[in-house]
Amino acid sequence: MENSSNKLPLLTPEETPPQLLRRPSHHSFDSSFVADADDIAPITGVRDFYREFIIESRKLWYLAGPAIFTSICQYSLGAITQTFAGHVGTLQLAAFSVENSVIAGLSFGVMLGMGSALETLCGQAFGAGQIDMLGVYMQRSWVILNCTGVILMFVYIFAAQFLRLIGQTEDISREAGKLAIWMIPQLFAYAMNFPIAKFLQSQSKIMAMAWISAAALVVHTVFSWLFMLKLGWGLAGGAVVLNFSWWFIVLAQLVYIFSGTCGEAWSGFSWKAFQNLWGFVRLSLASAVMLCLETWYFMALVLFAGYLKNAEIAVDALSICTNIVGWAVMVAIGCNAAISVRVSNELGAAHPRTAKFSVVVVVLSSFVIGLVLSLILIIFRDQYPSLFTNSEEVKRVVYGLTPLLATCLVINNIQPALSGVAIGAGWQAVVAYVNIVCYYVFGIPIGLIMGYKLDMGVKGIWIGMLSGTVVQTLVLFWIVYRTNWNKEASIAEQRIRQWGGEPERAKGSEN
Repeated sequence: MENSSNKLPLLTPEETPPQLLRRPSHHSFDSSFVADADDIAPITGVRDFYREFIIESRKLWYLAGPAIFTSICQYSLGAITQTFAGHVGTLQLAAFSVENSVIAGLSFGVMLGMGSALETLCGQAFGAGQIDMLGVYMQRSWVILNCTGVILMFVYIFAAQFLRLIGQTEDISREAGKLAIWMIPQLFAYAMNFPIAKFLQSQSKIMAMAWISAAALVVHTVFSWLFMLKLGWGLAGGAVVLNFSWWFIVLAQLVYIFSGTCGEAWSGFSWKAFQNLWGFVRLSLASAVMLCLETWYFMALVLFAGYLKNAEIAVDALSICTNIVGWAVMVAIGCNAAISVRVSNELGAAHPRTAKFSVVVVVLSSFVIGLVLSLILIIFRDQYPSLFTNSEEVKRVVYGLTPLLATCLVINNIQPALSGVAIGAGWQAVVAYVNIVCYYVFGIPIGLIMGYKLDMGVKGIWIGMLSGTVVQTLVLFWIVYRTNWNKEASIAEQRIRQWGGEPERAKGSEN
């Protein structure tokens, strides 16, 4: 498994290349792979591990810190609207929860998944020094995602009928369907935002996204309170503010990109965006399937709760728990984005050992973060339900779910980090198959049996579905452990060439 490149001398911190600014790799992987000279040396002891852990942690958190903040801010837009909806009424809370989890959750999963194809392509192209293709990739993704948005729009238009078809109550379906039509502008904001996010992340331009998201969150909070509660507009006011906030993020990021801050990565609109679209669609669909299977899995949790006795209370309690999980997962998604950038950049730059070590660092870090968050939740278990609802019955159900919620926080911090590794390396299709088996063949059937057959209610459904997440995480661990990272770096070089990431001068020199 070791090759001659493993004899490279150890790099001192002063010799470590600048953060993420890797020079282009000119290695040919057609015969035998040779790692770039800037790759870290093999870890041979505790001292080596500690030194490289510190160095890699700095690089990882340089990306993860702003990415976590951005993810929390953007997720909090919907979460804050949901919090205010809980103070409008229990029906309004249930309606927003179902629309946000089922209808918006469907489109969010599709758009984020299709956009994540750019994490692989942009990240590896940036690592290999092929900066000029990043803007083209983003424009191709805009074309594909906006066309997808037109198709998904019909789900919003017929949301009420769809929700009744899958068994939601008449009242919840009516209110959620009305809200879904109001939320169509958010759908197209997703189509623009996710390619922009992957474009900026691959270049480590995370701080701009963080500042824009923070500004949007402040404005969103103030106007949500004003429109939903003070002026009494209810869910209609929430929809107006939520749409505005997402489009504010999109337009502010576009101004940042068009202002010239991205250098060669954005050189203007190009007809190249319409070339090889079908091939790009296939890659985007593989990414979408992978992430949609994860997003819909948790969406199904709220959906199944709607079939229980006293469905309104069950949905409200579970939506509060999933809201908290969602906030915590935003931390994990920040790590997901960071490790995706690190792995894709390092593989593109022909640094397989650095990519492998990045995985070790992110998994350990995610585990510690999950433990801390679960401890905070347990400490404040008597207080946090009151933030979401005034109903004493809902509070009691949430309190009973707290131990399960704390366990979920630990698992759901590790799993997205491993998914980020898969995206950075381009394993989306393989992970999609893993998700199908672990989630839908294993997790959901167990959850339904425990929830309905064994009469364990919401807790039984959640325990069964959490077991599917545990199995999926273990399988991803095994895949990462068995990975030949030299081979992955070679595949990255081939992928860059396939998608046109090789500059014309390089092509000319080969002829």
